[in-house]
Amino acid sequence: MPAVKKAAVLVVLAVLASPAAAVAGEARNLLLVTVDTLRPDRLGCYGPGKARTPAIDALAARGVLFENAMAHTPSTLPSHANLLLGLTPPVHGVRENSKAKVPEVFLTLAEHLKARRYATAAFIGAFPLDSRFGLGQGFDVYDDRFPMKPSAMGFAPERTADAVVAAAVSWLGAQTGPWFCWVHLWDPHAPYAPPEPFRTEYAADPYSGEVAFVDAELAVLFEALRKSGQTDRTLTVLTADHGESLGEHGERTHGYFAYGSTLHVPLVIAGPGVRPRRVGTVVGHVDVFPTVCGLLGVPAPPGLQGRTLEPLMSGGRDKPRVLYFESLEPQLNYGCAPLRGFVEGLTKYIDSPLPEVYDLDQDPREAVNLAAKADIPALKERLEAILKGQAGAAAAPPAVADDRTREKLRSLGYIVSPVARTRSAYGAEDDLKSFLPFQQRLERAILGADAGRHEDAVRELEALVREKPHFSPAYIYLAQIHMAGDRMDQALRTMDDGVRANPEDFALLAEYGKALVRGGRPREAEETLERAVALIDFDPDSWAALARARLAAGDAPRAQEAFDKALALDPTSAPIHAEIAGLRMGLYLEGGENASDLEQAIAHFEKAAALDASLSSVYGGLGYAYRLAGRTEDAMRAWERAIALSPGDDFSTYQLGLVCLERGDKARARKLFTAILEARGGELTPPERDRLTALIEKCK
Repeated sequence: MPAVKKAAVLVVLAVLASPAAAVAGEARNLLLVTVDTLRPDRLGCYGPGKARTPAIDALAARGVLFENAMAHTPSTLPSHANLLLGLTPPVHGVRENSKAKVPEVFLTLAEHLKARRYATAAFIGAFPLDSRFGLGQGFDVYDDRFPMKPSAMGFAPERTADAVVAAAVSWLGAQTGPWFCWVHLWDPHAPYAPPEPFRTEYAADPYSGEVAFVDAELAVLFEALRKSGQTDRTLTVLTADHGESLGEHGERTHGYFAYGSTLHVPLVIAGPGVRPRRVGTVVGHVDVFPTVCGLLGVPAPPGLQGRTLEPLMSGGRDKPRVLYFESLEPQLNYGCAPLRGFVEGLTKYIDSPLPEVYDLDQDPREAVNLAAKADIPALKERLEAILKGQAGAAAAPPAVADDRTREKLRSLGYIVSPVARTRSAYGAEDDLKSFLPFQQRLERAILGADAGRHEDAVRELEALVREKPHFSPAYIYLAQIHMAGDRMDQALRTMDDGVRANPEDFALLAEYGKALVRGGRPREAEETLERAVALIDFDPDSWAALARARLAAGDAPRAQEAFDKALALDPTSAPIHAEIAGLRMGLYLEGGENASDLEQAIAHFEKAAALDASLSSVYGGLGYAYRLAGRTEDAMRAWERAIALSPGDDFSTYQLGLVCLERGDKARARKLFTAILEARGGELTPPERDRLTALIEKCK
């Protein structure tokens, strides 16, 4: 939807809206629950479920259960964009998790309902739906307060279902008018680690344990609605963004192939006026937006690709239709062939260099490929017509992921590189089925490194780069393992080999440049990073790394220029604010103590602390800046915060001890100095040890 059209729709709806626009007997409220990575076959309402799901089963018992609901993409961000925009990726342009942002020109479900005077809130479970990716449009509250600092390998920056539900229940309890609440629960996503008692009960199937845990927390949410008397006024929609392969077709999780294991999702709709029913017709995520509009008595906006499911919910029939799907993560991150297709009736066509055709009625698990007997040219022509029909709207411009984004997605199981590499033609060797063994080997190596099997991982990755010299993620992860093992020379050689084999690969250039900064070779780093930003100039982390290289080379003015570009691209980056603060502190201390430099250092440190309150180094630097500015009380509070976050922060402990000694609090000062001596005594140089000992003597 073009920007002018979206603005016009919002204005018209605002004029037509009434304060509590529910027709008698209709729902006033909308609760949308999306459970990440949820397979229908784990739910009792879909058959003999492998998890105990009484809350979801009870919801299905009083509503309509769609037996053949389909996601259009097997990745989190694109799938939620499909749901909340009522459009497919060829239209809205969000194709994968790391390089796309929902364009503001498109009308979201939240904006549509907000214009009807609904209060709107979203409670998000994990990083792929962070507000930076654009789904916060139209929400009064977009609560994405999951941990923001990098997680340990193998662990996700996520909020568990109990925390998300608690936040949602708190907000719901304060609402007096009609509301739209979206609750996103992440827990079934890998790694599968349910809490007790589910961990023990489902020890042999922890994925199902995560599903059972989510159901238990949904019971809390549904009970809160019942107690507040809102169940009978609330339309509830429950679905998943995608499923999980769990090894089917050789895929460990999701985001690679587009078989039913990852595209088949649960869909349950319940609420006032909805009679229990099971619907076997194939439906899609894009149908949710127009359906809830109809059930809420709200006109659907023009331009949606889906159909209202109200006739099916009433026992009627749907007209024949086609549902499009795609999986472009591998193309955009590995350079594989694109994978697109459609389901029409009970025929599924997967377009790739090695095409696939399945009869979903006779072969729901997609085990027998009928491509040899099918009219592939006709199916390909049909797909091209579908894509041509969706090409009217502008797609989203690419937006590269920064380092923090890639690390968080990496910890969630997504293997991403910073920029798409597409080609005009692909062969059988580029088909995802052909590439799968290399993908599996890369995953095994990464998982092995996470588990501490570094030598095995190194051997596997070294073999991969020999066999696939253009497979840049293998170079990058191999170098990271070397750096983690303090083998910087080997890491740099690995990256150099990768860049020589792939001289125009932005991912390799950017990572090599950052490694060169760490390796103490700032001039080479600057040259390499300048090559990277010449290819892609919208990656904030590459600009920040270039700034660090220039600073290390003694060029502070040009370092500030690069930092300014990084901050313009990502103004919410706490690390970038902290690095700018450090630069300004250096200029203040070495350049004549210009008051403006100190003021800017304090402002950037404060901004970094506000953006990420978990960074102890920020509070340490802020305390020192406050101290230089004569704000002693503020300095002490900042250092105390730094020590609370990181008890081993010797800098903050030492500085706080000095201030305590100056103020006459010798007992506290002695305790602080002694703590450093006891913890670090064997690591201190003789002068450092003598200085601490002398200070302790002064405290007697």
